[in-house]
Amino acid sequence: MTEHSLSAGADQERPRVPHDSVALTAWLTTLIRNREYGTLAELRRAKGDTNAHIRAGWYGGDDHRDLFERMAFLFAIYHQGRSTPSYGHGSLGAAARRIGDGTGRGPDNPGAQRLLNRVVASRHIPWRHLQHTVTRLRSCEQPPPSWTGLAEDLINWNDRKARIAYWWSVEFHTPPAQGREAQNQPTTRKDTSS
Repeated sequence: MTEHSLSAGADQERPRVPHDSVALTAWLTTLIRNREYGTLAELRRAKGDTNAHIRAGWYGGDDHRDLFERMAFLFAIYHQGRSTPSYGHGSLGAAARRIGDGTGRGPDNPGAQRLLNRVVASRHIPWRHLQHTVTRLRSCEQPPPSWTGLAEDLINWNDRKARIAYWWSVEFHTPPAQGREAQNQPTTRKDTSS
């Protein structure tokens, strides 16, 4: 047997490494807490050939290395110049509801509407529009989407059953009182019998 055939056999026996979006988020937020600004600066480079990108890719397992490297890029863009990490909350659609200014936010803001429309109309993961969304959230001083949830959504982007783009659109257009957070709150009924 040659050395090449030995390594090929070892690859076949090696168990598949799964992705871990929670661990990626934990690592990225630790970079902020530990003030590892050089590593964050490496992650902001669009070309993913730095050691920081490679390390972020480890969390993507065998199937999602590139996606996790790009997620780390988005995280680093949002956190540029920030000393406190944000884990984010909600989906990208819910986060896009927060984009805007005094004239309106979310569906009431034409710029936010156009941006979300570009994101959800894409057949492939719309990295450029995602970067623009994260940049807009940062400039509006609004929290980002959940980084862990965003990674999971992007993993399922092309899964027709998951319908990620559809649900982002629904969450963007859902009135605040009817959003997921409101649905999780206990409801109280007013007595209308009197």
